[in-house]
Amino acid sequence: MSLLARCFLVVALAAIAFAAAGCGGTVIDSEKTEDTLQANVEHVRHEKIDSVDCPSGEDVDPGATFVCAVNFSDGKKATVTLKIRNKDADVDVVGFKFKQ
Repeated sequence: MSLLARCFLVVALAAIAFAAAGCGGTVIDSEKTEDTLQANVEHVRHEKIDSVDCPSGEDVDPGATFVCAVNFSDGKKATVTLKIRNKDADVDVVGFKFKQ
């Protein structure tokens, strides 16, 4: 992925919202993360994506990372690693890798 494309993803994903968990903590909103990631990867790569799967219940823990699976319409698969920047649940893309 080019530097420009990576920068776009970082900026575009900087405002992912969080949701309150039942036990009082906060977790990443996995559905919103998936939707945002899909829209941005499709825009940057100009390729259709069938699905994005991010873990649910991911605690908002600044510095922590989590991985989402991306399935392209042409059968390609990739993993995207996201890093939680702060307690507001802003995230950065820190890795993008196609699976063999």
